[in-house]
Amino acid sequence: MSNPEFSFIILTYNEEQHIPRLLDSIRILGANTYILDSYSEDNTIAICHDYNITVAQSTFYNHPTQWHHALSTFQINTPWVICLDADQIVTQELIALLMDFKDQDHLDFDGIYFNRKNYFKGRWIRYGGYYPKYLLKMFRPNKGWSDLTENMDHRFQVHGKTLIWKTGHIIEENLKESSISFWIDKHNRYSSLLAEEEVQRIKNRFKQSIKPRLFGSPNEQNAWFKKLWWRLPRYLRPLIYFLYRIILQRGILDGKTGIIYHFLQAFWFRVLVDIKIDEHLKKRNGSESAIAFLLNFLMLSAVFYWINIFFIGLTTPGGFYIKCLDQHLNYIHHWRTASIYITSSVLRSLGYIVEVSGQGLSVKYHSGFKIVYSCLGYGIMSCFAAFVISFPKSARSKICFLITGLCLIQLINLLRLTLIAIFYRDVLMLWKIDHHALYNYLTYTIIIFITYIWTNSPGLKKHLIKENFLKVPQNLK
Repeated sequence: MSNPEFSFIILTYNEEQHIPRLLDSIRILGANTYILDSYSEDNTIAICHDYNITVAQSTFYNHPTQWHHALSTFQINTPWVICLDADQIVTQELIALLMDFKDQDHLDFDGIYFNRKNYFKGRWIRYGGYYPKYLLKMFRPNKGWSDLTENMDHRFQVHGKTLIWKTGHIIEENLKESSISFWIDKHNRYSSLLAEEEVQRIKNRFKQSIKPRLFGSPNEQNAWFKKLWWRLPRYLRPLIYFLYRIILQRGILDGKTGIIYHFLQAFWFRVLVDIKIDEHLKKRNGSESAIAFLLNFLMLSAVFYWINIFFIGLTTPGGFYIKCLDQHLNYIHHWRTASIYITSSVLRSLGYIVEVSGQGLSVKYHSGFKIVYSCLGYGIMSCFAAFVISFPKSARSKICFLITGLCLIQLINLLRLTLIAIFYRDVLMLWKIDHHALYNYLTYTIIIFITYIWTNSPGLKKHLIKENFLKVPQNLK
C-alpha cells in the first residue's frame, strides 16, 4: 500500500549517477514516485523502470517550465507532493519527520520548507550564506505552483501558511561537478537563462510573483534580496556579493574548496551574467552610447583600483586589520610572493646566485630588489580590465583578451624585476634611470597597441554599426 499522505516528483536528465541514490533514500517511505525525464541518453530510464517508477518525458527548456509541466502531467492523488532534483538525497532526519507526517495535523498549512545542505567536490558549503538554506519542497498540489517568472533560480510558491523544518535536511551534491569543466559548462548555460530573465525584467515583462519582504518567509526574503540585486550596478554587484559571502557570511571558513566555490558562484558566474545582459541590450535596443561607455570605463577603473587599495588596508597590521583575511585570503601577498619566486627561478636558470627574502631578493655580485605592493601593476591592470569589460564585444572575445592582456602585463613586470636584480646598482642608478616611469611607458605603449588591434579586429566595425555604437553616414553604408 502506498503512502496516503504524500507523493514524490523528480526531474531527471542523464542521472544514472544520482537517481539510484535518491530512490534508495526515499524507498522506506513507500510513497508514489513520478519522474519527468528530459530524454536522457544514459541508463536513467532503465534504472527508473527497475524501481517500478512512473516515467514521462518532456523536452527541457528551463527548470521552472519543466516543473510546471511535471505538476500538470502527473495526477497526484495525495494531499501533499514533494518535488526533488535528482542530485538530492533525503536524510534520516527528514525521513523521520516524513514517517510521522499526517495531513490532518497540518490542515492550516499549504507548504513546508526543507533545509538544504549543499556539497561541492565532496565538501559541505556551510558558510557564505549557504546554510541554513530553506527551500519550499513540499506543498499541496492544488495550492502550490512553479514560479514561471524565473528562468534559472527556480522555486515553488504558495499563498497560504508555511512551515519550516529546520532539521529536515536534504543533501544536494552533483557528482558530475567533480569535473570543473562540467560545472563551468552548466553555469555558462545558466548565465544565458539568467541574463535573458533580467533583460525581461528591465523591459517590465517579468513581475515578481510574491511580495518581497525582508522579514517574511524564506521565499519572500529571497524575493527582497533579488529586488535589491537588480537595482545594483552591473559588474560592481558581483564583487559586492563575493565580498559579502566571503567576509560577512564567513565563506572564508569553508576552506580552499569552499573559497573556490564562492568565487565561481558569487563572482565569476555573476560577471558572466552581467556581460550577457549587456549583449542582450545591445542587440535589442542598440548599444550604449559613447558617453555611457566612458562612464562605465571610469567607474570600473576606480572600483577595481580602490578595491585593491582597500584590501591592502584590511590585510596590513594597524588600523582596520582583519587577521583572518590576511592569513587565508591575502591575494596581494601571494601575488607578490609569486612574482619574487618566478623572478628568482629565471635568474637561477641564467646562472645567477639568488637569495630570496620575504619582500624581495638579492643577486650575488649584482643587485636585487624589494617589492612594495604598488609595484605589482594593479593600477594598469585595473584600467585595462575596466576598458575590456566596458567595450562592446562578445563575452568570449573579452575573456580571451582580458586573460592575454593581464598575463602580458605581469610578464613585462617580471622582465623589469629581472633586469633590476641584475643591473640596478651598476646601470640604472649610474644613469639615473627611473625604472618605474620606464615600466609604465613601455607597458602602456604595448597595451594600447594590442588594444588597438583588438578593437579594430575584422568584423568589429560591422558589429558596432549593427548595434549603433558607431554612427556611419548613409552614403558610406
